[in-house]
Amino acid sequence: MSATGIEWTNETWNPVTGCSKVSPGCAHCYAERLALTRLAGKPGYPGLPWTPENAVANVVLHPDRLDLPLSWRKPRRVFVNSMSDLFHERVTDWYARRVFGVMAAASHHTFQVLTKRPERMRDWMNDGGGGRSEPSWDQGDAVYSEFVQHLPEAERDFVEMPWPLPNVWLGTSIENDRFVGRADALRETPAAVRFISAEPLLGPLPSLDLTGIDWLIIGGESGPGHRPMDSAWVRELVEQADAGGVSVFVKQASGPRAGKQGDLPGDLWARKEYPK
Repeated sequence: MSATGIEWTNETWNPVTGCSKVSPGCAHCYAERLALTRLAGKPGYPGLPWTPENAVANVVLHPDRLDLPLSWRKPRRVFVNSMSDLFHERVTDWYARRVFGVMAAASHHTFQVLTKRPERMRDWMNDGGGGRSEPSWDQGDAVYSEFVQHLPEAERDFVEMPWPLPNVWLGTSIENDRFVGRADALRETPAAVRFISAEPLLGPLPSLDLTGIDWLIIGGESGPGHRPMDSAWVRELVEQADAGGVSVFVKQASGPRAGKQGDLPGDLWARKEYPK
């Protein structure tokens, strides 16, 4: 079962669309490319480059999409905001809480949240969901009360959320050694599963510390203007992950098309693991 070409997930869910670039890994962003071409002019896609100056127009909240995972009865892995970043500065704490409310209600799914802003994610999670003194949502909470009216009757019996949510994986992207500090912020984040996406991998990561990390995704850049990935960088990461007991998912080589083996040796290409 898959509704997406992203191999490590089954489904994408975009209650937010649009983003702005923060680091070199964003230079050839596939989501921006789609937003400026095939999706341009559709709801949530004004057709503007994803620069910080355009974030007010580009980052769009879609409350009408919030309850979509509740309609999926068969359990699946869901990549949250494949076309955005849940912890973008334009996404309010209140709206992020609504997204987490859906993930709590749809506990039969596993949700994968990936951000290039792990410092905000860390602070938000450690604050119990962005400014709350208690980490649980109960029936007296205004956010819960507003959201719950949209739930089917069978989904209205959850009273409290365990924190962190056991069905939510939290991750950050690291594309080169300059940004390995994102892993430090991730380590300080309460999460059932912590993962790193080393994609697009633009250089070796000799300073990366995988302590406290459960899952490592590795992939080269694809599409027009793709930058090369050396298979030696991949092997070094896989060996480090193996030494630390971290599950590894090798997604793709660099090249014009996504999901290809390219020059990756077969033993690396075979690594398609999920967190234990």
